[in-house]
Amino acid sequence: MLYAIGDIQGCHAELCDLLDEVGFSKRDDRLWLVGDLVNRGPASLAVLREIRALGDAAIAVLGNHDLHLVAVAAGHAKLRRGDTLDDVLNAPDRAGLIEWLLHLPLVASEDARLLVHAGLLPSWTPADALSYSGEVEAKLSSGDAVRFLSVLYGDEPSAWRDDLEGDDRLRAIVNVCTRLRFCTADDRMEFREKRGAAHAPPGFLPWFEHANRRSSDVTIVCGHWSSLGLTLERSILMLDSGCVWGGPLTAVSLGDRRLFQVPSRQPRNPAPFE
Repeated sequence: MLYAIGDIQGCHAELCDLLDEVGFSKRDDRLWLVGDLVNRGPASLAVLREIRALGDAAIAVLGNHDLHLVAVAAGHAKLRRGDTLDDVLNAPDRAGLIEWLLHLPLVASEDARLLVHAGLLPSWTPADALSYSGEVEAKLSSGDAVRFLSVLYGDEPSAWRDDLEGDDRLRAIVNVCTRLRFCTADDRMEFREKRGAAHAPPGFLPWFEHANRRSSDVTIVCGHWSSLGLTLERSILMLDSGCVWGGPLTAVSLGDRRLFQVPSRQPRNPAPFE
């Protein structure tokens, strides 16, 4: 059985509860993890060790918090208020865990399903997304990874163009896959607004609501948008139910779309917008 799990963000106890709830077997089952394995929750190190130990039984894509961790580890970002990454940064197996994260993809696919942390732009086909992800994967697994992490942050370019090159192109790909919420039909992105669909800036829509979206023929499994909440539609499974903010941790059996949830052990925060 293939299960998809929403943003864990360091909530290791809830992850263990959820794996028990679905009756997960490393031998017989597999996991798809939508990214943001770490940060804000109390046990990022335990989550990373747990998922890494599953080997081929788990496929995870990078989320914005995972990339923040590797940028901090590389010395190109500082810890922010509310970060809970010290356990990873001080761990004896830190180097191996960071290297493992650097080899995770931004996008994965199987059959007519695609896994990404945040979303895709309207013009991107699933094949485009996998190809663009491959460009970033090659950079992060290369000898130029540390330098690239120094230019990873930023909202520009704010619109996708096929002729983007170099760091600007790779930064745009990362931003789409790990940060996207609102965009226009012609692939302009807006990253400041983090609330739900009712708060779309003028001219913008949630990325999955565009009528011309070229990825609508596959099911996209994603997370990232905790303020939007759990969204289960024909071609969209958005699984960030805000566990780190006191909401449940969610899994979906991708074969029959059965929903599984366990309660959070974290204090309730009604307006996280993270």
